[in-house]
Amino acid sequence: MIREVLQDADSRMKGAISSLESDLATFRTGRAAPQLVEKLEVEMYGVAMPLNQMAVISVPEPQQLAIRPYDANAISAIERAILKSDLSLNPNNDGKIIRLNIPRLTEERRRELNKLVNRRIEEGKVAVRNVRRDALTDLRDFNKEKMIAEDDFYRGQEDLQELTDKFIKQIDEIGEKKAAEIMEV
Repeated sequence: MIREVLQDADSRMKGAISSLESDLATFRTGRAAPQLVEKLEVEMYGVAMPLNQMAVISVPEPQQLAIRPYDANAISAIERAILKSDLSLNPNNDGKIIRLNIPRLTEERRRELNKLVNRRIEEGKVAVRNVRRDALTDLRDFNKEKMIAEDDFYRGQEDLQELTDKFIKQIDEIGEKKAAEIMEV
């Protein structure tokens, strides 16, 4: 019973970590990366779709992204989506391919991005702590209903805290790595 609670908490905490990693991948670091635009919602034919389902995104140069739509009619819709986004990028197209030049980040913009990363890191920690809270509630309920022994309850509580600490540490490492990536000139 305790093992199932801990396994559920573990899988939910892993989900919080993967969500955080995919969220942080969209942050601009001064280098071209397809993750920067692949989740961008593009409205075409009355339907919003992620860009990675409408086009091939490649990195021909370190500071440039190339977007080749599957449908040539999608170029204007993709350009509109890029201009509407908060990426601050200007698309150039030659009729077949959209090119995005990624400018180097200014020191001020790096600091802003670092603050946003720290905010996302804190949200990830809160998500992990919420999972811990839910699992702890389940353990307490089991203890109240005498489904587990008192010693097992305290052992489960300690195991849950160790699990939480492991994931919090992992989140901190992810944050430090992303902050270093952003601050790199």
